[in-house]
Amino acid sequence: MQKDAYTLILEAIEAGLYKPGDRLVESELAERLGVSRTPVREALQRLETQAMLTRDGRSLIVASLDHNQLAELYAVRSELEGLAARLAARHATDEEIRVLRGMVEDDSRLLSGDPRVLSRANKRFHRQIHLASHNRFLVQQLDLVHRSMALMANSSLAAEGRSEVALAEHDRIVAAIEARDGNAAYEALRVHISRAFETRLRVDAGELRLRE
Repeated sequence: MQKDAYTLILEAIEAGLYKPGDRLVESELAERLGVSRTPVREALQRLETQAMLTRDGRSLIVASLDHNQLAELYAVRSELEGLAARLAARHATDEEIRVLRGMVEDDSRLLSGDPRVLSRANKRFHRQIHLASHNRFLVQQLDLVHRSMALMANSSLAAEGRSEVALAEHDRIVAAIEARDGNAAYEALRVHISRAFETRLRVDAGELRLRE
């Protein structure tokens, strides 16, 4: 199925092709995407309504998150992700749990690689937990949260030493889900998100360096 202009632009932001502060020009996007300007204009209006884009004079630029917005986003993400893990421990099929375990094992081979590859693997892992919750309304809300995460210039996994710790946290999350322990899964996921937020704050404060 052919993707529409909205999806293509959103995916470009999520992939880091357009970063916070970058200006999006309707005519340039239409040429790049190979579509007419009308669907591009409609897509930009939709992204502005969703706060993914913001106005800078007459131009539209990719939005950025200030410190308070970042804290608010992580607070919501922590609760919703924790709930997804709790529900996954109750409702995930044996097959879904095996897929999660396989992801942890596969991702262990990516630790020394490109942070962008790690970030994509991380998104797949979290998305699998969302789906394993078997709650469509929760999945919808988490989709919105993760869309806003694209407004961060870098993944916390790019911080030195974070990827190894994050993988160990993923292992504990899956172990709790495997044990069908909803409370332990909830706590393990919340701790994981809390440490990711702390890592991001330390990077912003200059205490941690980002890997190239």
